[in-house]
Amino acid sequence: MYLQLQDVKKSYGESGNRTEVLKGISFELERGKICVLLGPSGSGKSTLLNIIGGIETPDSGSVTIGGETMDYSKEKKLSKYRRDHLGYVFQSYNLIPNLTVRENIEVGAYLSEDPLPLHDIIQTLGLREHQDKIPNQISGGQQQRTAIGRAIIKNPDILLCDEPTGALDYKTSKDILALIERVNQRYGSTVVLVTHNEAIREMADQVILLKDGQVREAYENTNKTPAADLEW
Repeated sequence: MYLQLQDVKKSYGESGNRTEVLKGISFELERGKICVLLGPSGSGKSTLLNIIGGIETPDSGSVTIGGETMDYSKEKKLSKYRRDHLGYVFQSYNLIPNLTVRENIEVGAYLSEDPLPLHDIIQTLGLREHQDKIPNQISGGQQQRTAIGRAIIKNPDILLCDEPTGALDYKTSKDILALIERVNQRYGSTVVLVTHNEAIREMADQVILLKDGQVREAYENTNKTPAADLEW
């Protein structure tokens, strides 16, 4: 297995007012698969994604990627891991406002020793006609496409997506999900996608249902639905 989580726990607050957010999360994911972390608000989805991404530190348990167990005590190694292996797509686009679409995507390339071709990424994203515009000149969906481009041009092993369609309308959401699906198929990135939208599970290879900081159900989806055909 490429990604392995073993009994991951995380709490916040002091001893008298401590809240358990993750209560022992364990699952495995093969390389190149799409995994959806599904659950209601407060179920621990984003915290779990941040731990996989090396942004937050678990209280206990382990995260192993490509056979290497992450050491959260060494910030230099964590920074290298994030730079070399991860692409991160947030609900908020976090684009640099005075840079063009092309330049925003190029920012990601500077963080990689083996970036994907910029022209290829822009074509895949359908942004060729918009590449010289700045963020406030394009739609929310096009901004999210740009954010995805910035993440994938690094040629990451893992693409982490935190509610990537949360701020988008229905049609644009489906377009973005289809784009993530295409990125997975074309570049082989392992995708971990956090959502509270139940319909999105149908496009995943693997589904992890979270509730109250625990895995309530985990299963492989043997009859995937293409993202373009999802309905909700």
